[in-house]
Amino acid sequence: MSLLEMLLVIALIAAIGVLTVAALTGGIAGMQLRSASKEIAAQLRYTRSQAIATGRSQKFTLDPGAHTWTAPNGRSGSIPKSIGLIFTGAREVQPRRGEGAIMFFSDGASTGGRVKLSAKQAAWNVDVAWLTGEVKLKRGEAPR
Repeated sequence: MSLLEMLLVIALIAAIGVLTVAALTGGIAGMQLRSASKEIAAQLRYTRSQAIATGRSQKFTLDPGAHTWTAPNGRSGSIPKSIGLIFTGAREVQPRRGEGAIMFFSDGASTGGRVKLSAKQAAWNVDVAWLTGEVKLKRGEAPR
């Protein structure tokens, strides 16, 4: 077997491996969904830690229509338009109609809420407990 043949076999095995991983993990949409879910959870945790550290209430806002979010200290970001986005939370802290917000207080508690992100046959829920402010990321029910 020549060196060229061995390199060809290795390249073929690598290509099959990449395709298998993409198929098993839901492809690009699945990776985007997991990444966006983890980012939202991390920013909610950051907002809570800022409320505790500064001793002042802090707000995390989410605009499902524009697929954008904002957090304290000028943090902001966007969620790919291909990802479905539903926010459920307290109406009293909504910045504007159609937007959502979760307030975190200096003791770590919050107004609570849920951000549901979905793509194709998968979904993730980012839940914020109102009493403790704890942020949890878990698989949600796939959209129908």
